Amino acid sequence: MITPVRAIEVGLVACRTCGLVMRRMPAPSPPTSCRRCTTLLRERLPRSAEHTLAWLSAGVILYIPANVLPVMYVSGVGGGEGSTILGGVLSFWRAGSWDIAALIFTASVAVPTTKFLALGLLLWTVHRGSSWASKQRTALYRLVEIIGYWSMLDVVVVALTAALLKFKALGTAEPRLGIVFFCGVVVTTMIAALSFDPRLIWDMGANDGH
Repeated sequence: MITPVRAIEVGLVACRTCGLVMRRMPAPSPPTSCRRCTTLLRERLPRSAEHTLAWLSAGVILYIPANVLPVMYVSGVGGGEGSTILGGVLSFWRAGSWDIAALIFTASVAVPTTKFLALGLLLWTVHRGSSWASKQRTALYRLVEIIGYWSMLDVVVVALTAALLKFKALGTAEPRLGIVFFCGVVVTTMIAALSFDPRLIWDMGANDGH
């Protein structure tokens, strides 16, 4: 049976910016920089879990007003009303625009909730020093990185809806405070994901002798 060896144990470190793997110089030498993109190489991000928890907590707090406050105000011949995220999903669904409703629900509800749960799980397992399913948890982290950029689709939908209403002369649509909080959720959760060092997952397994 082949025993896995961590890169840190053989003096290798990967650049988090471009992915280049390099040999790190021993302690008395100055810090090593990536020869491809000049980023300072770190074996582990300092206080990674603490920073991730702080940004994730901020995202969860911002997510409450993002769903309670209206993200858009639509006015027309029959008057006007504010629309929350879930209200917009229901409105598009009832109007027969199921594809747009599904898009908004995925970007505004499914993606943020998935990121909250996934990052929370990663932080909890790292905190407990668990070696459970290291490969699967690493893949989960990569998934969080990928889907994070799609969260801004909700903001794009609001902009497109406003432009469409004005183009067809059906009324006007204006963004409201809720969309600002939702942008805050997107930014804070993206920073939370970038702050987390997935190498901590494998450190736990090494400490358990796996």
